[in-house]
Amino acid sequence: MDVQPVIEGGRWATKAVVGEVVPVSATVFREGHDLYRATAVLIDPSGRVHTRAPMREVGTGLDHWAGAVVPDAVGDWGLRVEGWSDPYGTWCHNAHIKIPAGIDVELTLAEGAEVLRRAAAQASRTKDDATTLAQAAATAVDASLSIASRFAAATSAPVTGILDREPLRELVSGSPTYPLRVDREAALCASWYEFFPRSEGAYQDPDGNWHSGTFETATGRLPAIAAMGFDTVYLTPIHPIGTTERKGRNNTLGARPGDPGSPYAIGSHEGGHADIHPELGDEADFAAFVAAARSHGLEVAIDLALQCSPDHPWVKEHPQWFTTLPDGSIAYAENPPKKYQDIYPLNFDNDPEGIYQEIARILRVWIARGVTAFRVDNPHTKPLPFWERLLGDIRSTNPEVLFLAEAFTRPAMMKTLATIGFHQSYSYFTWRNTKWELEEYFSQIADEQAGVMRPSFWPTTHDILPPYLQNGGIAGFKVRAILAAMSSPLWGIYSGYELVENVPRPGVEEQIDNEKYEFKPRNWSLAQHYGIADLLTRLNGIKRNHPALRQLRNLRVHPTTSDDLVAFSHHLDAAYTPSHVADTVLTVVNLDPHGAREGIVHLDLGAIGLGDLGNGTVTAYDELSGETYQWGAQPFVRLDPAEKVAHVVHLRRN
Repeated sequence: MDVQPVIEGGRWATKAVVGEVVPVSATVFREGHDLYRATAVLIDPSGRVHTRAPMREVGTGLDHWAGAVVPDAVGDWGLRVEGWSDPYGTWCHNAHIKIPAGIDVELTLAEGAEVLRRAAAQASRTKDDATTLAQAAATAVDASLSIASRFAAATSAPVTGILDREPLRELVSGSPTYPLRVDREAALCASWYEFFPRSEGAYQDPDGNWHSGTFETATGRLPAIAAMGFDTVYLTPIHPIGTTERKGRNNTLGARPGDPGSPYAIGSHEGGHADIHPELGDEADFAAFVAAARSHGLEVAIDLALQCSPDHPWVKEHPQWFTTLPDGSIAYAENPPKKYQDIYPLNFDNDPEGIYQEIARILRVWIARGVTAFRVDNPHTKPLPFWERLLGDIRSTNPEVLFLAEAFTRPAMMKTLATIGFHQSYSYFTWRNTKWELEEYFSQIADEQAGVMRPSFWPTTHDILPPYLQNGGIAGFKVRAILAAMSSPLWGIYSGYELVENVPRPGVEEQIDNEKYEFKPRNWSLAQHYGIADLLTRLNGIKRNHPALRQLRNLRVHPTTSDDLVAFSHHLDAAYTPSHVADTVLTVVNLDPHGAREGIVHLDLGAIGLGDLGNGTVTAYDELSGETYQWGAQPFVRLDPAEKVAHVVHLRRN
């Protein structure tokens, strides 16, 4: 009963990625006093049993059992829990009581021999194991030997080892098999870098006229992005931009000559969602950009923004795809108090099949051009059945393609978008600043939501500059980068973060001179002054070197005695690491970017595989500073943002 992880009784598949350690739990019990055990069973996409992983009882008297499985290929898997009677364990328990007490000794040994013979006869048993078990059964009833010798033979290490490895399972009672959808690792563990390709290489001529950057000039930014350790380069919309109601600098009405407009106002006489803005280049130029990105180990993601400029070809060809107001005009997009006069949203209630077929066509065009991920703009404003069908159809032909839901909205909608097929989700991390907010959120994403949502942590976006970063200075930017990169295996950075761009447009949580409405070439030589680029490089390197950080469900919060110190860890048992050595990374961050803070960290030793540490110590190697400490169960920490804002330590047994 109560098998987890299961979504809505199996209506939708639980999520995992290749190599992810998936915790499995259930309530398992039986009648009577005989011993029983439980097994987590992983079924591969062909329908065969891939793994039978033993489960253990957690706690006392609650019949709660837990284990873990690890899928090793992309596909639609199955998961179930089996409870079963353990006749050998039952016999051993009873025999250890009866035989020393001299109660029914011969009968007890005969019962043990019978159990061992049944175990030896299992069809799956190897010949050597069957022989060992059969010999133990014969010895158990050999009256020429002492009772002690006969009992010892039936409970010897070789016998118990065989039955631990392949137990005699009787009265097997299985749960239903529930769906488990397994994606490639990048669905859970990836580092995204966002930039506007038109800004890279943009320049102003002597007459004051702006000239757009191109795919060719944007290619020049790829080596630096790859050198910082990012693996996905995400491009904001690269399609033709309308001129009707074009927005000017800082979202003003009435663009000036030369203002490029918002790339989210998609469509003009030059084409729509399947087309490339001619100022950026053509299909050959985009293909060259994708090839260059791949040569640097970078995947290419683009925006999927299902909206139109008033000049989009769809407005004339399919006017029924939009909402017409009583005065005959088409409704533009609004998110009060924000107004987007340059954008028409689609009305999915009008001709849903026609809209679906066109969007599916557009996706396949970009997939054929080498795009492997889509950041979907505002998916929560479109029907859920549309997304469930679309993402399912794309998955059936291109399971490697990933979708990130940019939906800052109500929790139920965000969760359901993830449930029905979005691989990744924007998150509330951007607004979680205090210790209690972060600790609560970390616990949520790693526990109850981990089988559904894969949260992507972004300190800023091109739309969002939170107050913490407006006021936190360089130290604040470091704090948020460390929190994002070290807590979630999936995170992203918006271009310019390296330059500590933190000046807001008055009255809103976004940057002044927003890049959505103007060209924004940057002087990257200044990045060295801030040290953020070096930090990003270190963080991505740490994630790459520690398999524990490529998991989400193992995120654990550790209490501290300071309201400004937050501590959390990722731990992976030796059985699940490539080196077969346990991997543990503990991060402690000072949330105050302006002052030193100190306190005690109360390590949850069981959560990091050090339950037997006692009064001993572990070696704590700081991956950021290169320093080494000897820490016990309650280390003292002092962090001064003038020197360092965090410890990211690799804990190793002495």
